[in-house]
Amino acid sequence: MELVEPSVEYKDSFIEAVKEYKSEAESEPIRSYRNLSIQGLEADFESFVERERSHAEGKNQQEGYVPQTEFWLVDGGEYIGHVRVRQRLTEHLLQIGGHIGYDIRPGKRGKGYGNKILALGLQKAREMGIEKVRITCDVDNVPSRKIIEKNGGVLDSEIPNPETGVNKARFWIENK
Repeated sequence: MELVEPSVEYKDSFIEAVKEYKSEAESEPIRSYRNLSIQGLEADFESFVERERSHAEGKNQQEGYVPQTEFWLVDGGEYIGHVRVRQRLTEHLLQIGGHIGYDIRPGKRGKGYGNKILALGLQKAREMGIEKVRITCDVDNVPSRKIIEKNGGVLDSEIPNPETGVNKARFWIENK
């Protein structure tokens, strides 16, 4: 099990993961891959991978986004999930998003991958010089909260999230 940069090598299992995201209940939090086109990925996965990798340089992103480096957790050659390390924080990210965001594909949740992806993501953040990591989760996301706490997260506060109406739990992780 390891973190890798997005790669065409994982096309088939990545597309299977996107299908899993699409089949999740609409009540689930919005997942970044749910809106991807399966047909588009199958036709030109290489362009998708290049675009994902370019975000580390701040390219091909929505206005106001900060550079973020994406890594995929793979196990036995299979895509399991992704972690994004944001290289700096805006005021919005300080309040709502944090330095690190991660997700495990639905079919692989509850198997310890969340703990592993966050631990590995923290190592990557440390390599980027991020010694104090802000990380957040919805207050009702008990599995994510447990993962954050297991990886050294100390609750700072809970605040309203005007975007979703669900409060955010905000943590700091000392990452030296």
